[in-house]
Amino acid sequence: MTRIGGKRLDILYWIIVAAMFVIAFAGLVFPIIPSVVFIIAGFVLYGFFFTFAHYSYMFWIVEGIFTAALFAADYAANLLGVKRFGGSRAAVWGSTAGLLIGPFVIPVAGIILGPFIGALLGEMLVHKKDIKTALKIGAGSLIGFLTGALAKSVIQLIMIGYFLYTVLH
Repeated sequence: MTRIGGKRLDILYWIIVAAMFVIAFAGLVFPIIPSVVFIIAGFVLYGFFFTFAHYSYMFWIVEGIFTAALFAADYAANLLGVKRFGGSRAAVWGSTAGLLIGPFVIPVAGIILGPFIGALLGEMLVHKKDIKTALKIGAGSLIGFLTGALAKSVIQLIMIGYFLYTVLH
């Protein structure tokens, strides 16, 4: 417990740490938010607010592995979703661009429509695919995005769970 301010300050500190984790989950919907940065910020803030003594080398190694898994899940899900439905690298790039631009061009629906439209346009413009094939590839991109978001949410929950286990155990 923090000496200055007592329990009230401890509660405020936990709220700040929890807010970092909530913002990290917002990054699943808004890819402009770097989820992993906010998760690690939560860990570091906890250390500054309370103590770093709970963090062993093993803690940082495990969290580092999960961080790499977050990046891999994001990339692999999109790539596999597009490739499985016959898409090319142009669809992957289009999907990624749509994911970043979509929420700003079409608020709320852009997070779903952006990757779909980006992959569709990528295939139609670069490889001159017909609309039926491009729609199928766009659907693959959407499935890849949703699968990646699910995988990343599970990994983030595990990271936060391991953090809580470490500091509360």
